Amino acid sequence: MSSPQSDVNAPGTPGNEEKQWAFFAHLSALVGFVIPFGSLLGPLIIWQMKKHEMPFVDEQGKEALNFQITMAIAFVACCVLMLILIGFLLAAIVGLVDIIYTIIAAIAANNGQAYRYPFNLRLIK
Repeated sequence: MSSPQSDVNAPGTPGNEEKQWAFFAHLSALVGFVIPFGSLLGPLIIWQMKKHEMPFVDEQGKEALNFQITMAIAFVACCVLMLILIGFLLAAIVGLVDIIYTIIAAIAANNGQAYRYPFNLRLIK
């Protein structure tokens, strides 16, 4: 006997597996706080693996990767500004913003909502 909630979704809405992979695409960016370039590699690997078979992961993977590229550029700018000391404060703010928006995006993707970061260089289309 099947439960009232089945795995079949309305047309145009992502399935459970798609939501899970999109969640991982966003959340994998947090690996960058442990492994150098992990914030770029995590979303890139998941996006490359699933972009052809899952449209929601394709969209959210690109969004996550573009945001992490934006954060990497901001961090490089902070490193330059560390010469005049303001960069240390700005780097902490960039790191905090990265963590907060990554978690918000992951939760939205897990709920099946397409998340767009409020500021993002959309270099990968």
